[in-house]
Amino acid sequence: MQIQAPRGDDETFKLLKEELFTAVVGDVLDAMGRRRQFLPAGIAPLQPGMKLAGRAMPVLEADVFDDGTAQSAGPLARKPFGIMLEALDDLKPGEVYVASGSSFRYALWGGLMSTRATHLHAAGAVLNGYVRDASEIERLGFPTFCRGVYAQDQGVRGKVIDFRTAIEVEGVRVAPGDLVFGDREGVLIIPREAEEEALARALEKARTEDKVAAAIRGGMSACEALATFGVM
Repeated sequence: MQIQAPRGDDETFKLLKEELFTAVVGDVLDAMGRRRQFLPAGIAPLQPGMKLAGRAMPVLEADVFDDGTAQSAGPLARKPFGIMLEALDDLKPGEVYVASGSSFRYALWGGLMSTRATHLHAAGAVLNGYVRDASEIERLGFPTFCRGVYAQDQGVRGKVIDFRTAIEVEGVRVAPGDLVFGDREGVLIIPREAEEEALARALEKARTEDKVAAAIRGGMSACEALATFGVM
């Protein structure tokens, strides 16, 4: 295996979306000892054909149980949505809005947010929770990965309390700038420091799997294929 010189982001995102898939990248991350990189299985594309590749812009959510009163001490107590709109407006081209930290009582993303993110040339959104305005998001074709659809609003139930800070999604760490790759089989977080090796190994494995498939179609047994190619 030969690790290439670092690619630019546009080339990296194109490579992921056109030549790779989460299963093969996940396999090589396992082989590299990075075995907690898939987000929970419940986080899936809003539409089966959606794929995304981009840089993580992590967003920290929290539940709230009061509208905020004069006695509330928190700086966001009387600010609807917390700093969600600031986080949205701060998205850069090629970034993925990755939100977690709340319960599953309300939607974390919607149609107007997708419209704004599309205008900003963001790469997609990954929510450890639900989305609403699903038809609008689908019309936009904005790559959105979530736990499902639920219309209950965040406004009186949750706030964004920080962004561009590391978060965890069921034990998977997501740091700003990590590579986010999603397809119909899951969402991977690829740490920046591991991405060049992971992509080089994944390309090699994918190309080897093509040879294995051809050999099996030609009559080679599964056991012989593993012994010959080291991949199955």
